[in-house]
Amino acid sequence: PDTTHFSIIDADGNVVSNTYTLNLSYGSGVAVNGAGFLLNNEMDDFSAKPGTPNAFGLLGGEANAIEAGKRPLSSMTPAIVFNVKGEPWVATGSPGGSRIITTVLQMIVNVVDHDLNIAEAAAAPRIHHQWYPDLLQLEKGFSPDTVRLLEAKGHEIRDTSWSMGSLQSVAYRDGVFRGSSDPRRPNASSEAASRTAAE
Repeated sequence: PDTTHFSIIDADGNVVSNTYTLNLSYGSGVAVNGAGFLLNNEMDDFSAKPGTPNAFGLLGGEANAIEAGKRPLSSMTPAIVFNVKGEPWVATGSPGGSRIITTVLQMIVNVVDHDLNIAEAAAAPRIHHQWYPDLLQLEKGFSPDTVRLLEAKGHEIRDTSWSMGSLQSVAYRDGVFRGSSDPRRPNASSEAASRTAAE
């Protein structure tokens, strides 16, 4: 019903990280006859009036005006991380509107800097700030001490009942291929497991 992502790595070292947008529910609501896919609804990511937030609270400017040659706002962040030898190591990405960038960044930081495997990194609680509105959004799972420290620094905290993104990641390390579906999206893990079992 919305933006989604897939990551693929094969035995020959070919890697794909692909985020494709629909934007809001079922995009434009128009399916391409005979092709089996929906057209997106990127009009929300153009600015009808500079300084007016879109559905995700993002502010566009003149560069995002509804005119020829202008660009829609986009948070899509498909990523491929290479090891020091220049070999593909991790491919990841996520849907999630304005939260995509912080979702993917936290995944990469968790893998590269905190040495988590891709399943642990995807399951870790996430934090998000997008400048406007001036709120620090936290998923469930942060310790009360961490929340108090953030509030002491002047952050206005908002707990979120919804999840931030749905990372779909693959990795190749020490001769082993790994894949992980974010546990936040209902049935993501079971659907991936069913497809793998069927293949």
